[in-house]
Parts: sequence; structure tokens; C-alpha cells
Amino acid sequence: MTASISPEVRALMRPAAAALEPYDPAFKPTRINLSANENTYPMPPAVRTAIDAALAATPTNRYPVALSDELRSAIAEWHGVSADRVIVGNGGDELLFNLFLAFGGPARPLVTCPPTFSVYALYAGLVDTPVTSVERDHDTYELDVDAVVEAARTANLVIVTTPNNPTGGLFPHEGIARVCEACPGIVLADEAYIEFGGEGASCEGLLDTYDNLAVLHTMSKAFQMAGVRLGYVLADPSVVAALAAVRQPYSVNVLSQAAALVGVRMRDEFAPSIARIVSERSRLAAGLDRLAPLGVRTWPSAANFLLVRLPNAAQVRARLRDECSILVRDFSSTPGLADCLRVTVGTPEENDEVVAAITSILSEA
Repeated sequence: MTASISPEVRALMRPAAAALEPYDPAFKPTRINLSANENTYPMPPAVRTAIDAALAATPTNRYPVALSDELRSAIAEWHGVSADRVIVGNGGDELLFNLFLAFGGPARPLVTCPPTFSVYALYAGLVDTPVTSVERDHDTYELDVDAVVEAARTANLVIVTTPNNPTGGLFPHEGIARVCEACPGIVLADEAYIEFGGEGASCEGLLDTYDNLAVLHTMSKAFQMAGVRLGYVLADPSVVAALAAVRQPYSVNVLSQAAALVGVRMRDEFAPSIARIVSERSRLAAGLDRLAPLGVRTWPSAANFLLVRLPNAAQVRARLRDECSILVRDFSSTPGLADCLRVTVGTPEENDEVVAAITSILSEA
């Protein structure tokens, strides 16, 4: 448990930081954890064996290669780009923060599209970056692309999340192209969940046309490496150099580099679990949609989670945790997401238990 910040220490902090509290995801050990959008399937045995061997062979008495050169080259080969168009980070979060360090700040506005990943606004505030919000429709969670394009004209940063977290929808490629054309600054497409979106979902094909486009990926979701903390950005070499200029030295440790290199080289081994999650996403959505008479609604998703609205969501989430040992994410207090939970797509057994537990709780009313 992290201690709270004392008034005396808070008075010494920068104002933007003093408004914060230590991050606590409020995880409680449960039988079924569907709260963090991890791939809940077991690691493929061949990958696990190769990772174990790679870790055992990795010296820890020397500093890491600063820019993860071998891993960077493997990622570049995977995506068909040169290595100078790739930068690796300690999870996607580090790369997002470095984006704000390099391109944010006073009088350098960010455009974002809430409800979306809350870290964007958090990091913007830490470096005094003004935020322009283009709100999603609070019924469909679709975006007004014209409004995003118009806001982009005076932005130094635009972040489009595709699929969006926590609503699940994709941002159309033609919309991203229009934003890149309108924005005088950098446009980041956050594609952390893109592997669940199907063939052609990624906007990487636009990188050759727009030198102000950057695309964020992670090994945390589809590739079962949330604990490894490894993300990467594809971008113009000059943008990569700017991100490299502000990064902390040696931010990606030798063990993470070794494990992620195995994951990149053996990425095809993850295809069965990704396909199973996509299939289970449809089955889970159908199971929840059958609860519509009890007030349940879901939205289409191209990610490995579903946004679910149901009566008294916060209480339902607490009962799922305390009575059923099932953990899901509560978004019910987030503006625009009243009475919404986010449920990660798990194994068939996990998904069946979630539907059965929600059915039981709501049927008592």
C-alpha cells in the first residue's frame, strides 16, 4: 500500500504534480481477472521455453544496449520499415510520456477524443499541455471526424486511439489521413489493441505518406507480455530521434529486451490465442446482449474487451469481485460512461462465468 502525500511534501511539488495521487490500480486477487485487457491464455509452450533460455543466457552485470538495437531491427523487419523508424520503450506508457516531453508544453495543444485512455490527459497535465477535447457521441461512441480534423488545425499533438479504449471502435484510415493533412504537429495513432481488429485494421500504411504520423504498438496485449513492459513506436526517423532525445537512459532492461525479441521472432505462435479471443468476443457479446431485458447494453468492439452498460454498475462490479471473485474495470464515474464496466475477453470458461454472475446479480432486482 502506497502512503499518501503529506501536505508539507505536496506544497513542495510542481502544481501539476501536486494534484495527483500515487497510482493504484486497486487490483484485488481474484480467481478471474478481466480488468486489465491482458491476454488471459497461457503462453505458448514453445515461446515460454525460448524466453526462459533467452533470459538464462542474458548477462545482467552490464547496462542494456541503449536503443535496443537487436530488438529494434527485428521489429523493423516485421513491419517492413528501416530500423531508424522504430523506437522501443518501457511499455507504451513511457513512449506516450516521451511524446509529451518532446512535443507538448504550454501553447502546444493536444487534441484527444474522450471518453478514451485517461493517461493522455494525465501526461498532458504533467507537462502543462492544454487539451482540446472532441467528445464522442455518448450514445454510439462514434466520432465526428470533421470536428477532429478542424481541431487538429491548431494542434501540436493529436492522439487517435484505434481501437479506442474503453469503447472499442476503430478510427477510419481516411479520417487519420485527413487529420495528418490538417495537423501542423504530430499525429499519434495508438494501436495497442490493433491485433484484435483484423487484417487491414492498422494505419501503418499511411506512414510513407505522412511524415507527421506516428503509430504506437505494444507487446502487452495480444502477445501476452504485459509483465515485460515493452512498447514501440513507428514513425519518421526525425520523430524517432526526437523521442530518443528525451528518453531516460537504459529505460528498457536487458531481460525485457531478451524476452520481447523472442516474442517478435515467434509472433506467429500467438495467432491461435488472438483468433480465439476474437471469436470469444462475439460469443461474450451475444451472451451479454441476451441480458438486454435486464438493462444490459454492449457496443461493437475491435479490441479484446467489451464496454458494457448495466444498472448500478459500480455495485455490480463490487459484487462480482467480492462474491464471485471476478474482477472487471469500473468506468461508471468517468464522464460519458455512466453505469459502464469494461470486461476483458477471457477464456470460454471465464466468459461463461462472467455472464452467469451478471445474470444472477441483475435477476435479484
